[in-house]
Amino acid sequence: MKLDHVLLTTDLSEEAMRPFGPVVELAKSMDARITVLNVVQDVPIAPHGAPLAPPVSAPRMERELDAARSALRDQCAGTFEGVDLKLDVIGHSSPARAIAEYADQHGVDLIALSTHGRTGFRHLAFGSVAEAVLRHSNVPVLSFPRAEGGDAR
Repeated sequence: MKLDHVLLTTDLSEEAMRPFGPVVELAKSMDARITVLNVVQDVPIAPHGAPLAPPVSAPRMERELDAARSALRDQCAGTFEGVDLKLDVIGHSSPARAIAEYADQHGVDLIALSTHGRTGFRHLAFGSVAEAVLRHSNVPVLSFPRAEGGDAR
């Protein structure tokens, strides 16, 4: 399997950084480029005074995208030396669907992501982006489970 483009996703948490080192090594060994993607969840709202109009992004969305871009640059600083790297932040109502669509639209060969390892009520309430990416993706997905003994809250 030849990899030219790896999509590495992050929710900007500490857990999301687990795949960074291994993915950099993989990309270097295959001379592949990496795109690090953060999806800011957009919760569309009905325009004020027009409940039947199509939903629009919340006014704060542009500020959230700018803040995520800054946080992504900080999170990736110094980690991707020697790799062709692109950072991208997008807004979407479904992070998992956005990741799968992004992979399709940008010629990605592999999606790499970290799982939070939530169980019980937290899994029920928050779901699993990693599982949903697996369901929606047309390309292989490499998941990095939480570390043994880690907190799965």
